[in-house]
Amino acid sequence: MDQILELRHIHYAYHNMEGETPALIDISFSMNKGEFVAIVGPSGCGKSTLLSIISGLIEPEKGLIKINGKYLRESTTNIGYMLQHDQLFEWRTIYNNVILGLEVQHMLSARSKEKAHELLDTYGLKQFENAKPSELSGGMRQRAALVRTLILEPDILLLDEPFSALDYQTRLNVGDDIGQIIRKEKKTAILVTHDLSEAISLADRVIILTSRPATILQTLPLKFDLEQDTPLNRRDAPEFKTYFNLIWKELNTNE
Repeated sequence: MDQILELRHIHYAYHNMEGETPALIDISFSMNKGEFVAIVGPSGCGKSTLLSIISGLIEPEKGLIKINGKYLRESTTNIGYMLQHDQLFEWRTIYNNVILGLEVQHMLSARSKEKAHELLDTYGLKQFENAKPSELSGGMRQRAALVRTLILEPDILLLDEPFSALDYQTRLNVGDDIGQIIRKEKKTAILVTHDLSEAISLADRVIILTSRPATILQTLPLKFDLEQDTPLNRRDAPEFKTYFNLIWKELNTNE
């Protein structure tokens, strides 16, 4: 498989009037195209900061990032970002929310408009195209937010606790739904989550971070013997409990 992302010896610290607080120390990993990686670690360890560095929103103090073989500053690779909240605008319909990014990037065309309709149809939102966000359930809003991200054809998807605002049952269903969509679209994805079950059910491997300043404690590949490898089916698989206990032990031994 082709390597799409490489982080090498990333360091980052927060600065304020009281001094410097190290957040990330010597973070190195790479990803291949189509791979799904989950990042877990103690609360406040710097997981979201790491996503901000990968997206280019903040710069590391040391280290390098390459995307598709080019340094981040030189790369034209499109990176999609899904946050905890769907950020849908109430004054726009679901369809108009989906095409907002295309408008901002001056990419709106007859073909991209058609694709927006196709994606909404494919993922069960066609009948809600003209609805306002408040008329949709939390799960449907997150699905719309994902369609808004996919319409820009990102090479890498960054998911920062995208299901945390949902109730538990909805979270399970939406996690399964969006996980399968990402697989179907063959997207490269990084999920930051504090939910170990979510990480195990969705990812190809889990990167475990220590408490702040965060370093990589362990990387755990996930293998399931399933005819249909879906997030919900993984939760019922015998391997699930084994992986959960391994990650739980690592996190609690190294607090």
